[in-house]
Amino acid sequence: MTSPSVSGRGGADPAALDPEERMSRDELTALQTERLQRSVRHAAGNVDHYRRAFADAGIDPREVRSLDDLARLPLTSKEELRQNYPFGMFAVPRTQVARVHASSGTTGRPTVVGYTADDLTTWAAVGARSLRAAGVRPGDLVHNAYGYGLFTGGLGAHAAAETLGCTVIPMSGGMTGRQVQLIDDLKPDVILCTPTYMLTIIDGLRAAGLDPEQTSLQIGVFGAEPWTPALRDELEREAGIDALDIYGLSEVIGPGVGCECIETKDGTTLWEDHFYPEILDPVTGEVLPDGELGELVFTSLTKQAMPVIRYRTKDLTRLLPGTARPMRRMERISGRVDDMIILRGVNVFPTQIEELALAIPGLSPHFQIHLSQPQRMDVMTIRVEAAADAAAVAGPGNTLRQPIKDRIGVSAEVEVVPPASLERSSGKLRRVFDQRAGG
Repeated sequence: MTSPSVSGRGGADPAALDPEERMSRDELTALQTERLQRSVRHAAGNVDHYRRAFADAGIDPREVRSLDDLARLPLTSKEELRQNYPFGMFAVPRTQVARVHASSGTTGRPTVVGYTADDLTTWAAVGARSLRAAGVRPGDLVHNAYGYGLFTGGLGAHAAAETLGCTVIPMSGGMTGRQVQLIDDLKPDVILCTPTYMLTIIDGLRAAGLDPEQTSLQIGVFGAEPWTPALRDELEREAGIDALDIYGLSEVIGPGVGCECIETKDGTTLWEDHFYPEILDPVTGEVLPDGELGELVFTSLTKQAMPVIRYRTKDLTRLLPGTARPMRRMERISGRVDDMIILRGVNVFPTQIEELALAIPGLSPHFQIHLSQPQRMDVMTIRVEAAADAAAVAGPGNTLRQPIKDRIGVSAEVEVVPPASLERSSGKLRRVFDQRAGG
């Protein structure tokens, strides 16, 4: 469902779009095919992992002549990137790598990614395209509250905004009081951060005696974690902004793989001229047709330092026809394969809980999921904050239990806790706390 613009900003002037954004589907397919052939040969010719993987699959890279041939190629997982830590997946000499980023490594070795100078130019260009699609315009003052450092969010969003012609405030994450002060003093037009950190900033504005709906902010471009249309509505209502979803991951390039368009707000348009998407059955690996729910997989078409072939993102979504652009959209991510909670045989995603909680008056978007196993039986307890103006604490919790049972199919305990009592995010927020054996 398309949300009307809150700020009154419309879509970009067609003359400002990149030529690729105006291509017909046939023109785009021809460009993708040419770039795919080049990227596959580059990867197989310069990365030992891909050379072995292609040989093991009995595939000659020169046999890849069309997009249909992609289904024959081996998949790439994060585990394989970690096995080749640190620089084994690079397709150029390390001396030609202009920058290195890395994941946090909280579940193992970090994933190291590299960029040539041309890669950085490409990344900035698709990032600028993303911000322009979201309604950001040259000359806007942009408050960048994504974390700077090895995480790709901060520097990626910074370069995107500068390339578009914006003025950037490189705030980074955390120090919420300072964020509030600079928003009030500098009067930015745009804010970039995770959606849950925007909730924290809204709380900070109120704590400072400021009305979040009356700031200078007109647009928020939010990413780095799954979020729901219900949370979009909450952010737009509370902050008086247009809230747009930007998508990216470091292994593919970083923020800017795709972004929602402000004129439609109907899912992320993927920049298919640089990143070719597929949807797979996450269990069988079978390629699914557009419109079917499955795991999102990307093949890079233009990367030099670290091309990826059929990289498994673990994000669950659907591919949909283009609307504001000819390129395909993806439905808002419903969850991640590795974030999925299996509770007594039922699959549960944090985004499902978020959507149900936001539909109940008296509850806020701040919640945690705690999993335990007393007496060998899995138990899910939802701790959710009461809204600041909630008249009663216990009542809304009783109201949430039944929708969880009806919509998701599991029983859950619900604890409604006082406002501002749960951990706040300064970046990506941890939602799930699994105390079960092996959790």
